[in-house]
Order: sequence, then structure tokens, then C-alpha cells
Amino acid sequence: MSTPFDRPTGPNGPDGPQRPGGTGGQRPAAPSRRPGALVITAIILIVLFMLLSGFASFWTDRLWFKSVGYSEVFTTLLLTRIGLFLVFAGLMAATVAVTMSMAYRFRPVIFPGMPGMPDDGMDRYRELLSPRMGWVIAGAAGVMGLFAGASATGQWRSYSLWQHSESFGTDDPYFGKDIGFYVFQLPFWHYLVDYVMALAVIGLLASILMNYLFGGIRLSARPGERLTSAAQIQVSALLAMFVIAKAVDYWLDRFDLVTSSGSIFTGMGYTDDKAVLPAKEILAGIAIVCAALFLANIWRRTWLLPSVGVALFALSAIILGLVVPTLVQALQVNPNVPDREGPYLEKNIEATRQAFMLDQIEEEQFAGSPIPADGRLQALDGITSSVPLVDPKVASETFQRQQQVRPYYAVNNVLDVDRYELDGNDRAIVLGVRELDQSNIAEDNQTWANLHTVYTHGNGVIAAYANQRPEDDERQSSTIQWAEGQAANQNALATMDPEGYESRVYYGEMSPTYSVVGTRPNGNSIELDLTTDSSTDAAEEQDRLTTYTGNGGVPIGNVFTKLLYAIKYSEPNLVLSGRVDSDSKILYDRNPREMVEKVAPWLTVDSDPYPAVIDGKIQWILDGYTTTDKYPGSQKASFDSMTQDALQDDNAYATLPTDEVNYLRNSVKATVDAYDGTVTLYQWDQDDPILKAWSAVFPGTVKGYDEIPDALMDHLRYPEDLFKAQRYQYQRYHVTDPQSWLEGSERWEAPKDPQATDKVQPPYRLFTDQDGSQVWSLTSTYVWPKRDKLAAFMEVDSDATSDSYGKISVKELPDEGTDGPRLIANQLSTNDAVRDQLLPYTQGDADIIYGNLLTLPVGEDFMYVQPLYTRRNNESAFPVLTFVLVSYKGNVGIGTTLTSAIEDALDGDSGSTGGTDGGSTPTETPSETPTTSPSESPTEEPTTPPSGGGTQAQVRDLLQQAETKFAQADEAQRNGNTVKWARLMEEARALIEQAVNLAG
Repeated sequence: MSTPFDRPTGPNGPDGPQRPGGTGGQRPAAPSRRPGALVITAIILIVLFMLLSGFASFWTDRLWFKSVGYSEVFTTLLLTRIGLFLVFAGLMAATVAVTMSMAYRFRPVIFPGMPGMPDDGMDRYRELLSPRMGWVIAGAAGVMGLFAGASATGQWRSYSLWQHSESFGTDDPYFGKDIGFYVFQLPFWHYLVDYVMALAVIGLLASILMNYLFGGIRLSARPGERLTSAAQIQVSALLAMFVIAKAVDYWLDRFDLVTSSGSIFTGMGYTDDKAVLPAKEILAGIAIVCAALFLANIWRRTWLLPSVGVALFALSAIILGLVVPTLVQALQVNPNVPDREGPYLEKNIEATRQAFMLDQIEEEQFAGSPIPADGRLQALDGITSSVPLVDPKVASETFQRQQQVRPYYAVNNVLDVDRYELDGNDRAIVLGVRELDQSNIAEDNQTWANLHTVYTHGNGVIAAYANQRPEDDERQSSTIQWAEGQAANQNALATMDPEGYESRVYYGEMSPTYSVVGTRPNGNSIELDLTTDSSTDAAEEQDRLTTYTGNGGVPIGNVFTKLLYAIKYSEPNLVLSGRVDSDSKILYDRNPREMVEKVAPWLTVDSDPYPAVIDGKIQWILDGYTTTDKYPGSQKASFDSMTQDALQDDNAYATLPTDEVNYLRNSVKATVDAYDGTVTLYQWDQDDPILKAWSAVFPGTVKGYDEIPDALMDHLRYPEDLFKAQRYQYQRYHVTDPQSWLEGSERWEAPKDPQATDKVQPPYRLFTDQDGSQVWSLTSTYVWPKRDKLAAFMEVDSDATSDSYGKISVKELPDEGTDGPRLIANQLSTNDAVRDQLLPYTQGDADIIYGNLLTLPVGEDFMYVQPLYTRRNNESAFPVLTFVLVSYKGNVGIGTTLTSAIEDALDGDSGSTGGTDGGSTPTETPSETPTTSPSESPTEEPTTPPSGGGTQAQVRDLLQQAETKFAQADEAQRNGNTVKWARLMEEARALIEQAVNLAG
């Protein structure tokens, strides 16, 4: 019998002389195979390159984990993913192979296309596939297995928690199951059920396709003969498998009702309880009946009953799953929301307060102690002596200009605030790390050798006293008082350790992509470093060369490792350069937050790592959170929404597929050594079940609470993202009565930032007065929505060494008459006296920058303090604190120091001259402070003001001289003469001080 694949060989056949293009009996030369060989070669090379790139990424990742001492994390992750891949890929591949093999094995002996049988057009495919059926089945099973296995590897988190589940010790109020069931077990059970349904569907499709191809399913046959007996058994069994899995899925969906997001709140609602829950139970029962009908179809060989069952199932799903809940919601709930939803909302309130620790907040009515009229200024000065006037965001530019030293060093855009015990006193310190910023290296010097072997690290910490008082903390200053800088007398942090501290910063938030470091065969150092030689003038910084000797980094001496990193970074110089030798190391993945997220991939890391000088080292300190969105009844919210404020542009959320969470614990404190990159994780929350589960998954990675060094404990603090999340939830959940909660009449909100009205005001770290003692706190306020009247003041003890650490107190105002931050900011900016003082700047060549508006309880009232900066309009200028604004008891005060501003506010007349230390008239351009102490004595004494012409004339003459000095300083700065610039700035400042004293 001829087939479509037979080829005639006669004269008219394809090889005959009549073939188009034929040449009689002579066949033409075969076409060249060269293009085909080139294509195949190119494909092979591309595949090899992709495999090599993948291997390079994998192996260098392994080397990084080994270099930071967390090889067991990499191994555990790898083995878990491989295990999940093999198991779930194997099950899928086996299902596809078995279903296809059975369909082929039990294909009908007589099939379409045979003599006497109608042709269904599938003959050519049968003849093509039959000799290769083993390969076809293996290929299909392998491809589907790869997809299933790849999907399963992404479930390593849910599998790990399922395997090491813990008990919360609390049951949910609806099903009586421990909360651990919802957090640890239910997610993976859902995945298993979904996987079984996928097995059934893929197996069913494979069986139908194979049976149709080989005649087991004939659509053109008479009813009752369209499926062979074997095909009917396979299809019925797989359909039964799917429906049974769907029944289990419905049963598990019942538990999801306590974590589902409703239109009003998260958790079980009236409609869920009265309509959705019974519907899922009924549908699970109907699914079981349908599965039994499919199984019965194996023997009865009629599709009538299964078809009726499926139709009933679909109709029930529509009616019970959609129609009934919609009617219940519309007819019973919506007209009576408080009555229907009240009992369920009460459980939501209780769960939310537990999940975010809001039930531990102490609430009280604000009622401070009045301050006696006698000595009021001195009392207020003592209470506010530690109020921070250095704005961490505005002052960043000042730090940059005055302490940058070299253009390729930089500090973060928002500085950090910490506390240090100096000379027995706790001082609030604003600080930043002087990190390497390679973008500021001259463009013609940005060669590979410079970027990756010379400019490798930052150097030192820059710190200033937050209250602008010098080291003795005895008097106020109108200029920034440096605690740590480049001058010889700016070493308050370094002197805490007899040997100083390791200032080189190889691991930081601005670190380069990678750096090649280490000793050289000839012993010559090539890494550029910065130091100050104390034997010379303090302002003469000197460059020196150094070599990294820390334990961090990956050895890159052998050719194989060089090749892998050359592929990873697409950089042949890593192989070719003589600067990469047998003793070299490569440093990469150096951002502290990314490092902690990498070694602890189950943590959500706070968005604000902060540096501290501890035991002679610069340590980055980070807060790690354990989170979930499966806490029964607790209100879900976007982590980004909860933590977003005027200072934060992004977030660190990385542990859940979405950023919604309804449980949050600060379970881990982490440190990263800025020099050698050592990452250390410490247990903080000793009762958190999620931390216990992850500690079982990765044993030994988290050290115990008792192992936290005392020196580190002094710098641990209450984390900002946790506080912001609690602030966000508490603005609604301070109300515990469901009726009031639904009405929203008692709802608060965090105030909008006066300088960024589209974002909320960030919390501030400062010392607050509590019963006469200063407590290191993190503070915020609440206002009434749309009125901006102060509703409450929120603070938490942020001192980790204190027994009351983490204690949150909310002081609620007894009335709604106190203005909130935005109203106060408007009053400060529109006050006539303030506008008069700022007039020379608004009409001159200077910009006015409003700093943080701080709110603090003082006596029986609240005081608002806002630093005001000015900046001259030239490229070398930086913000200078010019005035301090105060609002207290309805009065506005302005002064060059906080004390003078408070005195002005107490006078009740913000137009008094006392507000500016004697009524001095500010210069048309603000004064500036030198970047370092001048290296030379002034070349001349400041010009003595003339005796004639009156005080105003003398003041004006001094200010003109100061302006001249400023202009000369700008010229020196442009010429790169840092020493001369510093000297001229100091002379100008002295002239300004003379003018102020003369005016006073």
C-alpha cells in the first residue's frame, strides 16, 4: 500500500529528467552545507556561553557566601531548591509519561486509516511518531517536568516554614486552630493541592491528545463509540482526580476567609460567615459526589451521570459562590453594617492590635506640669538643651562641603542620628560615613585601573553635635559643632577608644560594584587613602596609599576564578591586568542592607542602616523584621504605604510576593563591619515563632540575644520602619469600639510634612523630658484629618539598654484647639517679625531652607522648634543655620540660637529685638563655617570698626568686610586652595561675630 511518504522514481518522478530544474539523468551538485554548519556552530556557542554565564553567576555567588561565613545558607538554599525541583519535576514527568504511555499502549488495534476504515487525516503523524514514540514521550515528560520543577523551586519559603512550623500559642476565634497553622502550614497545603490539580489537567490533556492521535478518541464516530474502553478509563480517572483535588481546595479555602481582604476590614465578615463559608462546604461535598460519578463511569461506561454532576456542580458554584453572597451583602449587610459587621470587626481590632503590638501601647491624657514664671527661661533652656537643630537632610550638604576633603568622598543624602555617651553625658549625634563616590572622579581619570584598584574605599565618620553645642555642652552656638571631622580637635568619637578606630570603609551604601584589593608581589600599595598627619597643620590633609588586609573578599589569584569574574562583570581586564595577582581579592555585593538580605533571605530589612563607632570599628547596624500576611483577622496594609514618609524614597521589602503584611516583629539586629564586611545576626525578639522557624531552617546563622556585646547594645535603637508601621495602624486602631471605628469620628492621621505636603512627616529621634529625666526617644504626632489640629503625641523609648525599651506611650490632647505642624509652619513663615528678619535674604542672593519642624511636650503645653537655614547662590555655598524659630503657647519667637528664640517667644512679642541676640541685623548673605580648622593664623586682624558714625555704621562696615572675605574665599575655593579658603572663612566669621556683639 502506498503512503504519502512514498517517492516515485520513474522518469517523471522527483529524480527524473522532467523534474523542474532537472538535467536529464544527471543530478545537480548538492547545495553547500556551509551556512547550515555556521548556524549550528553559532547556536552551540550561544548555548555554551549561556551555560558558562549561568555557572559563573552560580559559582561566584557560592564564593561570596563563603567569604562572609554563610556557606551553610547557600548550601541549604541550594539543596532545598534542588530537592523541590527533583520531587515536583519527577512527579509531573512521571504523570505525563504514564498517561501518554498508557494511551499508546492501549491504542485500538483497528484505527482510522486502515483498510476499510475512514481516514481521519492523522496517518502521516502516526507514521512519523510511532518509530520514535519513546523519544516523544520522554521529551514531553521532560519539558513539562522542567516547568513544574522550576515553579516548585520558588516555593522554598513556604516549604521550609511548613517543614519547621511553630506554635503561636493562640487560636483563631472561628476555627479554633493555632495561628501557626495559617502562617506555616496552610500556604504549602494550598500549593500541594494546586499542584495535584495541575497534574490532573496536564495528564488529561496528554491522554486526550495521544488517544485522539492513535484512534482511542474518534469525534466522527457514533455516540457511545467515540471513546475506547481504555480511553474512557483514563479520562474518567483523571477527571475524578481533578475534582477530588478541587474538593480539598474548597475545604482549604474556608480557612482563607480569616485572612482575606474585605471591603472594610481584613478577616471573616458577616457575608463570609453566613454565605461564603457554607457555600464552600456544600461545593466541597458536591465535588466529592462528582468525583464518585467519574469513578463510576469507569465501569458503567455512560457519560450521562457525570455530565449531570458537572452541570450541577457548575450551577451550584455560580449560585452559591456568586449569587447568594451578593444578595446577602446587598440585602442584609449594606443596610445594617454596624449591626452585622460589628461582632466580626471586634475580632479584627483585637487581632490587629496583637499582630502589630498596639495592645502594648500606653494611652494617657496629656497633662504636663506647669513651669513657674520665675526662672521660666532657665527651666525651658534646660528642658530643650538637647533639642536637635542639625537637620539630617538639610545638613547633609553642609557635611559634604565642610568635611568632604576630596571631591570623590560623599555622605548620604539623609544623615543618621545616634547617641553617644561623651564625658559621662548622653549626646545626640548627627553623623554620616565619608564614603567613596566614584561619579565625582574626573572623567579622564575614570579608567578601569583607577575605578577598581585605586579608588576602592571611603574613609572615616563625620559627626556633629545635634544641638549645636560644643563638646562641653555648656553653651549654644550659631554654627555646627563638629564631634568628628578632619581637624585635630574634631575627634570625640575616635577618643572613645585609646587606639582610635579603623576608618577605612570598604563596605557601605555607596561602595563600587567591585574592587580588586590585596598585597602586591613588590610590596607597593596602590589604593588611595586619606589621613591627617597630626604632626603637621590640622588643615593640611595628606593622601597616602594603603592595602586592604581584612578577612573579607574572595581570593581571585587563580586563572579559573579570574575567568569566572571576568564573565560575571564582562570585564577582560580581570584576566589581563597585572594588578590582579596571586594575592588579590575581589570585593563585591558590599551594600550592608543587600548583604543582610542575602545571608538572611527570609528577613525584611529596615530601609535605614545606620553607622556607629564600636570597639574601634565602624559598624553598620540594621534592623531585620519577620513578617507575614497570614495572621488571622489582622488588618493587611502595604508595607510601602505604612513606612513611606518625606525622607524615604524606596523600601526594603523583599520577602513576600506582594508588599502587604499584617504581622510585623523586629526579630533580628544585624551588623556589618565597614572594613572587612563581617555580617553578624543577633536574635532580638526571643518569642517570635517565625524567627524560631527560620532559625530551625538555617541553624546557627542567628546568634542568641545574650551574645550581643555591651558596646553594641549602647547603639541599638527602636527601628523606624516598625514605628512607622505601628503609627500607621494605630491611627485607626486606637479605637477599640466597633461602632466608633466604623463611624471614623475618632480617626487620626500622621501629619503631612510642611515641606513636602504630599508625604507624611517622618518620626524624629530626640531626647524627651520624662519626669525630669532625658529619655532617648523616637517621636511623632497625630492630627485630626482635614483640620490639622493636634490630636496626640506618640513616643517610644529607643534606648536598648533601658528596661522600658520599646515602651510606646500616646499622650492624647484633651481638646482640639492645639494647632498641628502644618498650621504652625504657616504661622512661622507668615509671622511679621520673622518675615522682617528674613527680608534681607529673600531680597538678596540667598535661599531660605526650612528644616525639621520638631514637636515636643514642654511643661503643660507643646513647643514647636524649627531650624532655618540659608544658602548663598553660588556653586560652593552650603546651608548655614541662620535662625531658630519657636512656637510656644501661641507666641512665635526667632533667634540665632534656641535660647534666644525661646526668650523671644516668652516675651509675647516676636518683634522684640531680643529675639536675635540683641537685635542684630543679619547680613545680606549668611555667614559660613570653614570646612576645617584653619592651618594658618589670620594674616591680619579684623579691621577695627570706626569710632564715628554710630553703632549701625560700624556694624555695616564690619558686614561689608565680611562680604569681601566671603568673596575672596569663593575665589580660593574655585582655585582649589582649601587652606586659604578655610582661613578666609574663619576671618569672615570673626567679623560677623564682632558685628553681632557690637549690635548687642
